[in-house]
Amino acid sequence: MWLTWRAAMERALYGEDGFYLRERPSGHFRTSVSASPAFAGAVLGLLMEVDAELGGPPVLDLVDIGAGEGLLAVHVLEAADPKLRERLRVTAVELSPRPAGLPEQITWSAAVPPRIHGLAIANEWLDNIPLDVAEQTSDGPRLVMVDTRTGEERLGDPPGPAERAWLDRWWPLTALGARAELGGPRDAAWASVVSRLVRGRAIAIDYAHPVDNRPAHGTLTGYRDGSVVTPIPDGTCDITAHVALDACAEAGERAGAISTTLSTQRAALRALGLTGSRPPLELARQDPHGYLRALARASQEGELIDPNGLGGFGWLAQTR
Repeated sequence: MWLTWRAAMERALYGEDGFYLRERPSGHFRTSVSASPAFAGAVLGLLMEVDAELGGPPVLDLVDIGAGEGLLAVHVLEAADPKLRERLRVTAVELSPRPAGLPEQITWSAAVPPRIHGLAIANEWLDNIPLDVAEQTSDGPRLVMVDTRTGEERLGDPPGPAERAWLDRWWPLTALGARAELGGPRDAAWASVVSRLVRGRAIAIDYAHPVDNRPAHGTLTGYRDGSVVTPIPDGTCDITAHVALDACAEAGERAGAISTTLSTQRAALRALGLTGSRPPLELARQDPHGYLRALARASQEGELIDPNGLGGFGWLAQTR
């Protein structure tokens, strides 16, 4: 069956018996959440910042969008002090069924809540929002069609007016390579999150690239069982593409964001106290077990802030 890449991704990832309705993400790729509880500790730090900015409201939202197996919400609840935990209203947004054994305090929902007072965080969510792919030809850009059984591609119709406008603004093919991923659906998805933020902060964390450094041939990739595979949209693998977070930022501002910060995970987590620094050797003599724990923690933090790995992820933070 020949479809546009957006339609093929939607069907393969979220359609009947789609990849994300059938599989647990932790079995196929490693994220910051699964790499270390230190990531949840950093998110708790962000949540406490937002709580202080809002004056300690009686109910404080934590909304985890694209929650996977709910691990981030679980770890944040475990690390929060009892008084904060009592005020937290935690929502995990995910299309797959609720995992067994998840704490009752965590609401499992297929949709983002309509009103958010607190922190909304989307860790590796936008890269799985389906999108179309275009290639430049002598007659201008054309949409790319894909065979859902084999992954074979062929050219289709020209992009519509909205898609062409997005290309001209954010990924002009005449200047930036021969192939582009049309991020309009990601912009709309992010704007819908920001528009639901009554007061607080929304953060998107993802593989990203800026408008002055888009990849010449795109980033469409498949993952299965921890390995990179050909992105065939047949439902057997994750399909992802890096995110134009700068375009999402502008969409968030149109949706009501009053401040925007674009940075990297390395910069954001270092600002929250994650340094990856090894503990002093003196601790090994004074408290060998404590030294080993601190050394393991430093190793985990190092992975989270590694500029060539998870630390290179883009961070978009917007407030209302």
